[in-house]
Amino acid sequence: MAELPPYRATIDPGWIDFNGHVRDAFYVLMASLAVDDVMDRIGLDAEYRARAHGTLYTVELHIHYLREIKLSDDVTVRSTILDFDRKRIHLGCRFHCARLSEPAAVCDMMLLHVVQGATPASAPFPQTTTAKLESYRPAAADIDAFGPLSRRIELKRR
Repeated sequence: MAELPPYRATIDPGWIDFNGHVRDAFYVLMASLAVDDVMDRIGLDAEYRARAHGTLYTVELHIHYLREIKLSDDVTVRSTILDFDRKRIHLGCRFHCARLSEPAAVCDMMLLHVVQGATPASAPFPQTTTAKLESYRPAAADIDAFGPLSRRIELKRR
């Protein structure tokens, strides 16, 4: 299994609330930017989006705020392909700061491959994307140890 490279976030001073830590909404922004990096790695990059009009839509996201992220923190978001099928990806993200031994936050989301047009519609991934997703699939034990999850997001097999 290959590991997805981490996304490195720079905390903007405007993200800090009156308590001195990052506002909750900006954790979601960092996760969204990490998804952009994942898209590039699995072949859904800018060239693909321009040519095929395919992209990922987030259809569900759960986040656990475990520790505070502060302005001085360097944040690394590590993404994990928890599962996927022909149209969907269950992606997990862990937010790490050098000053903390455990993740500051954990989120998981369901992403849907959509081809945009007059009427956007879900569509199967290109074969090259499916092969790249397979190369990033972690071992079952790594998925089980991912972190806290809320109501389970999972791929219902049809």
